[in-house]
Amino acid sequence: MTSSPSPRYDAIGYGYARTRREDPRIASAIEEALGSAKSVLNVGAGTGSYEPRDRHVIAIEPSDVMVAQRPAALAPAIKASAGSVPLRDDSVDAAMAILSVHHWDEEREIGVREMRRVARGPVVLLTYDASVSSRMWLAGDYFPEVAERDQHVFPTMRELTEWLGGDVRIDPIPLARDTPDWMLGSFWAHPERVLDAQARAATSGFACTENSVVDRCSESKCLDSGIETMDSIAKNDIEMVQMRPLSPSFRFGESKRWTRLKHRLTGRFRVQRRRVSAVAD
Repeated sequence: MTSSPSPRYDAIGYGYARTRREDPRIASAIEEALGSAKSVLNVGAGTGSYEPRDRHVIAIEPSDVMVAQRPAALAPAIKASAGSVPLRDDSVDAAMAILSVHHWDEEREIGVREMRRVARGPVVLLTYDASVSSRMWLAGDYFPEVAERDQHVFPTMRELTEWLGGDVRIDPIPLARDTPDWMLGSFWAHPERVLDAQARAATSGFACTENSVVDRCSESKCLDSGIETMDSIAKNDIEMVQMRPLSPSFRFGESKRWTRLKHRLTGRFRVQRRRVSAVAD
C-alpha cells in the first residue's frame, strides 16, 4: 500500500502480502466512508488490501514487486505515482489511499491535492497520527529512531486538512489486538513480532531503518524479558475491547474503559467531502 516517485517497495516489498492481510473491521470503515461511490481511485494500491471488490477501481502503484502480489481477480494497477495521477478532473466518484501517504516523500502534498482534483466525492485517507503513534511503548522505549522518522514522514492532521480543503472529518480507528494486518502499529499487543524478521520486514518502520538500529533493538535483553509483561497488558486491553464491541460510528474514547487502548491508537481515518448546495424549486 504505497506510492512514491521512486518505488521504495521494489526493495522492501517482498513477502508483504504474507503478513499484511486485510482487516475486515478496517475494510468495513473504508467501505462506509466511500459511501455510494461506484468508481474509486486507489492511490498506492500495493497488493490490493482494502480495495473494494464491488466497485469499479482504478489502481495506481509504482512498485512492480507489490503489483506482482496482487490477486488476479483485482483490477490491474497502472504504474504511476501520486504526484501525477493520469486522470481528468472530477473523473471518479471517490479516491482512497490506505497507509500510503507517508511514502510519497516530496509528493505528499501534491498527491493529496491530485486525489481531490480527480474525485467528485469523498477522498478517504487512512494514516497514522505520528503525535499519537510515537507514544506507543515500542517507539518510545526501544525505537526512538522510528518515532523521530515518523514525525518527518507522516503529514500532520492539520496539513492533511489544509491539502484536502473543504469539509474534513477525522475518525480514529481502533487497532485490535487480533488484526490480521501486521502493520507496525499492531506490534502494540505483540512485542514478540519485534523478534520475527518476516514481521519486521513487512513494515516500513523497520525496513527503512538502519540494520544496526534494528539489530540493537531486536537483540535487546530488556525487550526479550519484557515480552511476558507486555503480553499481559495486551491481554487486559483486549478483554476491555471485548466488553464493548467496536462502535460502528468509530468514535473513540467515549468511555474511560478505553483509556489504556487509546494510547495504542495508531490509525487515523480521514474523510473529505465537498460541499454541495441544494436549491429548492
